[in-house]
Amino acid sequence: MKAMRNLALEAWMREHGYSANALAEAVNQAVDRLRGRPGSHDGASVRAWKSGRIRWPHAVTRLALEEVTGLPITDLGFVPRGRVAPAPAASEQEESDMKRRTLVGGIAAVAAAAAPGSSTRRIGMGDVHRLQHRFAEIIASDHRHGGQLGIEQKAAALADEALNLQNSGSASQRVRANLYASAAAFRSSAMWAAIDGGRYDIAKAHMREAQALAEMSGDQAIKFRIWSHTGTMYRHLGRPADALAANDVARSLHITRRDPLFACLGHARHAATLGLTGDDRGVKRLLGCARDSFESADPDVVRPVWMTPVRDGAELETLSLAAHLRLGNYPQAEAHAHRSLTLLAPQMLRDRAINTARLAQAQLGQGAEEAAVTAAKQIPVDAATRHARVSRTLRQFTTALGSLAPDSTAARAWDDHTATSRRTAPSET
Repeated sequence: MKAMRNLALEAWMREHGYSANALAEAVNQAVDRLRGRPGSHDGASVRAWKSGRIRWPHAVTRLALEEVTGLPITDLGFVPRGRVAPAPAASEQEESDMKRRTLVGGIAAVAAAAAPGSSTRRIGMGDVHRLQHRFAEIIASDHRHGGQLGIEQKAAALADEALNLQNSGSASQRVRANLYASAAAFRSSAMWAAIDGGRYDIAKAHMREAQALAEMSGDQAIKFRIWSHTGTMYRHLGRPADALAANDVARSLHITRRDPLFACLGHARHAATLGLTGDDRGVKRLLGCARDSFESADPDVVRPVWMTPVRDGAELETLSLAAHLRLGNYPQAEAHAHRSLTLLAPQMLRDRAINTARLAQAQLGQGAEEAAVTAAKQIPVDAATRHARVSRTLRQFTTALGSLAPDSTAARAWDDHTATSRRTAPSET
């Protein structure tokens, strides 16, 4: 018997703009969230569902399809095994009429579910995926600019948008959990932008809301991010005891046992905080643990977009640089600075500026004034004048240079450079 096409699935894909490959990718990601490893579907799998050759996918695939679409599996046109399929049409005309009625009905149902203000609106994973796309845009802005008030405000607004979706229609428990996770992710980015910009009181307010949303979501990855950022915030505030306590919360989450890359980040951030306490032995031990975890992590596991610098190894080098710089281990700090600058992706402009400033500090700590000034002058003017952490690091560099070699050629060259930078700095408008 000829397989009947799954017109309901085709209608949903058409309405929501999914190609076969895009739906396969979304299902694979949903499978990963359900069982801890991604699915293996591809465009051919989806075409088999559409053609009717596969009428009832495996259980985990069915759950993943329901998560992606927000619809029961039978509403997507799939038929349980053992159930009698609809009888074939008596003629080609009848078959054509039936297909047209099914297609129009499917599109109408999807459109009704998506209509704003409709009492039957169904919130699905398609809505979550759109939010996740916006989250990736926030992360990209942070990597390029970092700490800007505009990024903080946009992230906070998107957190509110994710929460508003909760009240705009019906949704499965899984979708609601993902909406809370999205809201927590946006709020954590607002928190991080405030930390990065030195707006610590505002960062604490974002932190409290982000932590509450993360608890409602149950998402381990976003819980880790928030508590890890909390540790960083207290580290920047010069409160190492609070920073270490927050880091311990992040490091105790079971995601660090399931995925060594999270353990790597937790160990490295803890080491950076221990640098404030002068614990040289503790720093070296934790950085060794971080390195071991990094080397044992599976690079092919699908992780949140904000973990990309960790996966690339750049974040481990950055945090190692910060830890050794605080300890006054300048040769080690310089080595980590060079490695971090090699590993940082081109779009990581904020981190490149900060690590270049730290490189200059490490070289100055070894008495290499000329090399230090040469490095510091490579930092773009807008980052040097508008980014809080870069500006603070360069002020520290200027003070140290003035103390160590106030009348040197390097110091005069740096004074000339900073004076020119102030004149040519972009305005805040």
